[in-house]
Amino acid sequence: MEEKEANERSERRDEVFSLAIRAGKRTYFFDVKETRNEEKYLTITESKRRFSNEQGKFYYEKHKIFLYKEDFRKFSDGLQGVIEFIETGKAPEVTKDAEGHHKDNKSEINFEDIGKDEE
Repeated sequence: MEEKEANERSERRDEVFSLAIRAGKRTYFFDVKETRNEEKYLTITESKRRFSNEQGKFYYEKHKIFLYKEDFRKFSDGLQGVIEFIETGKAPEVTKDAEGHHKDNKSEINFEDIGKDEE
């Protein structure tokens, strides 16, 4: 019985806050979670209901993003810039972030390097 109670406490601590947004055929889940060290982070999940012709039934296709506290500002700024571009057609101005790196509408990321830190 003690193990079950410990698991329930762990699950409650892990999930701090959730918000579901229905948008047409998609649902977006914003879930604030907490690590064992009590650091909060955000998961954003896109869920779409799909039909499998092979199995003859519906299923949910999910895509998830983990966003950590230290990246909130950069993510928010980037998202706002892209939304403004979509709404106005005007690209965001080039500025520098706190580390002196250029922030603009052009990606300087080499996608071949993504994930190399995890190896």
